[in-house]
Amino acid sequence: MNTVKTALLLGLLSAVLVVGGGMIGGQNGLYMGLGLAVVMNFSSYFFSDKIALMSYAAQPVSETENPEAYRRVAPIVRNLCQKMGLPMPKLWLIPEDSPNAFATGRNPAHASVAFTSGILTLMDDREIEGVVAHELGHVLHRDILISSVAATLAAAITLLARMAFWFGGSRRSDDREGGAMGAIAMMILAPIAAMLIQMAISRSREYEADAASAKYTGTPYELISGLQKLESYSKRIPMDATPSTAHLFIIKPRLGFGLGTLFSTHPSTEDRIRRLEQMR
Repeated sequence: MNTVKTALLLGLLSAVLVVGGGMIGGQNGLYMGLGLAVVMNFSSYFFSDKIALMSYAAQPVSETENPEAYRRVAPIVRNLCQKMGLPMPKLWLIPEDSPNAFATGRNPAHASVAFTSGILTLMDDREIEGVVAHELGHVLHRDILISSVAATLAAAITLLARMAFWFGGSRRSDDREGGAMGAIAMMILAPIAAMLIQMAISRSREYEADAASAKYTGTPYELISGLQKLESYSKRIPMDATPSTAHLFIIKPRLGFGLGTLFSTHPSTEDRIRRLEQMR
């Protein structure tokens, strides 16, 4: 099912880029959109995880790189992977004080789990275990490819909207009005479409990953405590996250006010905690 959803997302990406390119630049724009669609489809499948990690300056965590973080996190991850029947993912550290974490990759064999330095400072080992089990739940359910593709899709739509703003009215005078109208339409609709795409694919998967955390740690309370801390401290220390990747994180980064606040890519933390408490 996830494979079908991924194919549909990639098809939607192609359609948005081709149609949007045609609206903005006529026939030449259509060809540019088609070329961009080919590049973005290839990139979103093979490199979306690397793009997400690079956008947050994530650093590898190993015995030689960030060894202190490795000694603390690796045993927790390894133990949970054995319980879940998963290969060991690559570990990454994001130099960011705001506490958060996410998983990415195209399949369990090519998965990565990233933590901010803030979450390692804030949480004890049992809370870290609850968070890790949630992220590995996404890997186990093969959510990570869809999430990564959606991030690339949202970024592509945003790029198209910016192209519309800069180039929408630059064609010949007899075609300028139509180009300007296309630019206005893309500027209005593209951010909304990007947010709706993220919202549609993220909400139910968070509940399922929460349930996986409770199952494989043996208790919902590790994640409950972690979510409570994340909700509190993410408000105190906002994270400089991009809207196109906000849905990847275990808790939505505080992006400030604006259009993005009208759409939630995550269920409310209160509702997630309520559901976890019912699992006891």
